[in-house]
Amino acid sequence: MSNPKPQQLIDELDQILDRERAALMAGDLGKLEELLAKKEKVIGKLNAVTELERGALEQVQSKVSRNQQLLDSAMDGIRAVAARMAELRRIRKGLDVYDQAGRKTRYRTRGATRLEKRA
Repeated sequence: MSNPKPQQLIDELDQILDRERAALMAGDLGKLEELLAKKEKVIGKLNAVTELERGALEQVQSKVSRNQQLLDSAMDGIRAVAARMAELRRIRKGLDVYDQAGRKTRYRTRGATRLEKRA
């Protein structure tokens, strides 16, 4: 199968997008790199097809958009975790407070600090 038909390529892309969605929903971000390579390869082949109907791509276009939203949400979550961890590191160093005159004072923490994990 050296020259797959356009519909075969679209079906293959559709399956890749479904696997990508499943990986995003499961939080399996490591699997995305492999799927991205496959997706780029199929899209490259589709770009080379001259006789491609727009209607045939509508379903995969909606899946691409859906997966992009999921990926954006995953990135937002990763950024939020990174910001929270940076804040926790800053707090471990000490606490900044302001007095009535507006002067900033830092209270340093003593000894080893531990993060309490609650269920």
